[in-house]
Amino acid sequence: MTENKSIPSVTVNYKSTGSSTSSNELGMRPMQERAYEKRGEQYLLIKSPPASGKSRALMFIALDKLENQGVKQAIIAVPEKSIGSSFADEPLTGFGFYYDWHVEPKWNLCNAPGEDGRKINSVKSFLESEDKILVCTHATFRFAIERFGVEAFDDRLIAIDEFHHVSAEEDNVLGSQLKQLVSRDKVHVVAMTGSYFRGDANPVLAPDDEAKFDTVTYTYYEQLNGYEYLKTLNIGYYFYSEAYADEILNVLDPNEKTIIHIPNVNSRESMGDKIKEVEHIIEELGDWQGIDPDTGFHLVKTSEGKTIRIADLVDDDKSKRDKVSASLKRPEAKKNRDHVDIIIALGMAKEGFDWIWCEHALTVGYRSSLTEIVQIIGRATRDAPAKTHARFTNLIAEPDAAEDAVTDAVNDTLKAISASLLMEQVLAPKFNFVPKNPQNTADPDFDYGEGGYNPDKCNVGFNDQSGQFQIEIKGLTEPKSENAQRICQEDLNEVIAAFAQDKQAIERGLFDEEMVPEELTQVRMGKIIKDKYPELDDEDQESVRQHAIAALNFTQKAKETLNNDDELGGRGNTALIDGVRKFTMDVRDLDVDWIDSINPFSEAYSILSKAMTEQSLKAMAEVISARKPNISADEARELAKRGLKFKQERGRLPDIKSADPWEQRMAQGIAFLARMKAEAANG
Repeated sequence: MTENKSIPSVTVNYKSTGSSTSSNELGMRPMQERAYEKRGEQYLLIKSPPASGKSRALMFIALDKLENQGVKQAIIAVPEKSIGSSFADEPLTGFGFYYDWHVEPKWNLCNAPGEDGRKINSVKSFLESEDKILVCTHATFRFAIERFGVEAFDDRLIAIDEFHHVSAEEDNVLGSQLKQLVSRDKVHVVAMTGSYFRGDANPVLAPDDEAKFDTVTYTYYEQLNGYEYLKTLNIGYYFYSEAYADEILNVLDPNEKTIIHIPNVNSRESMGDKIKEVEHIIEELGDWQGIDPDTGFHLVKTSEGKTIRIADLVDDDKSKRDKVSASLKRPEAKKNRDHVDIIIALGMAKEGFDWIWCEHALTVGYRSSLTEIVQIIGRATRDAPAKTHARFTNLIAEPDAAEDAVTDAVNDTLKAISASLLMEQVLAPKFNFVPKNPQNTADPDFDYGEGGYNPDKCNVGFNDQSGQFQIEIKGLTEPKSENAQRICQEDLNEVIAAFAQDKQAIERGLFDEEMVPEELTQVRMGKIIKDKYPELDDEDQESVRQHAIAALNFTQKAKETLNNDDELGGRGNTALIDGVRKFTMDVRDLDVDWIDSINPFSEAYSILSKAMTEQSLKAMAEVISARKPNISADEARELAKRGLKFKQERGRLPDIKSADPWEQRMAQGIAFLARMKAEAANG
């Protein structure tokens, strides 16, 4: 075995208040109560982590719409049959609610035999019946709309679970059908997702359609902070150089309840034979003792003498795999921590898979979908007795300069780093930024730390219960329009996702030593926001840019502070909140210019340089250096625009000979545009 090189990106500590698992007098947990308050909205989008109770939240809302809002019927569409069980009968009156949730067995089409295309007649029969609730797959719902048209669903509630499967892309059938339903405006829609990156690079809804939806957001921080048992969550990655199965025990602890997702057979990390990979992992874990005839689980004795139970969901033998899968769904799987110890999967055990005891989600190979990563991490973030910690580890093959596919390897590594940055942002407390003004006063909802609120400085307040920061920043532009305010409140992670996935931004941020941070924070982020939100005016675009960069850089600076501070580091790098407070105390003034001068990827590079061999790091730098871009016309225009703002503030244009590299870069942009104009004039 090689030396353990695993470097955690971030570990977030939670208070374990128990609030997110406690119920009110109607039997609703906090997220469900928040969603129920919006039950009168015609279009509702619920963004909430796995295990926060979205299915039951929908039951409460749907029942109220059916009983009190004149809605004829409710149709719940789920992405796959297994998730249909989430909407089984629930005696809600026994917990204080007004009505019970009941689905006639024949109308839960997820349980019915046959293919989706054959079930559309059942949908028609339901629409003509007096019954109230139907559960089907996304596919069945799509076929039904294609057959009967959107008008057949008038005056009904359409609830779409795992909403991130929908996209505004033209070839996404469900996405285009949803657009038709919203355009006709005769249905109610409740959309639910546990992913904070809707459709990844592609938006789920077009901006004009999304504006019609009211949003309920329940953050990961709120969810995990309100758990009873789980206290810490770690996100990390580990680079390996040989076959992953030879190094897996460097990050796999047989004593932790673990789901291992092995790589797709077509990926670079695959060893070429998925069955042999599973056998190899089992061999690394210990001596095989046989198969439990009752469950189909492998029995393996570890070097410590303990016999662990391993569920293999990769086996091509359908009868064996089905037996194992059925064993994982038994009631004792929820009640008995030791029912199974390790689950090995390829395409299964992600979305909708509920194993509350899982402490470690171990994924081999880069996953191209941020949504998939969120879903995998969600497998480990269930609350369970005596489960105090959870972690997600991504095993990634190091780039090898000798490989023909070194460019692909570099791209995969960059994407994995991007995903790690985004997950840190999702797990961190929410940032609320306000301009620093002389008339500002303390908000009673926030704790401003030792000494309290100081009117003479930029203050940082924190609300323990909601997991929100309030941070004063000098020179901050406030959003004016409702849309810009919504983006700053609800969608900063969407903006950061677009930025962190931008190839040019992350390449230059990590490996271009001549890069000036403002080229990323102002120019590159500015272009991304202009492209993403063209409907916003210049001032609102600038406001969104400032808020997004501030949120990203505050998390990164807090992480850097933790990693470099012996006292805080001695707490196990769990005090992200203390990290934010400490680094802001060390800065004389929090202002927009200072925030823009921080390279958002510098701490990621610091971690990368410790986690990767020198040869691999060099291979990455060489690949990226070879494709370093020259200044583009768009960048030159953005630099010139920033240069004009500089002139308004300073009374002069930027000087190309300035000692300030950002002033130099703005001057270069202006000079580039002048050359372009001169060349065009000269033909």
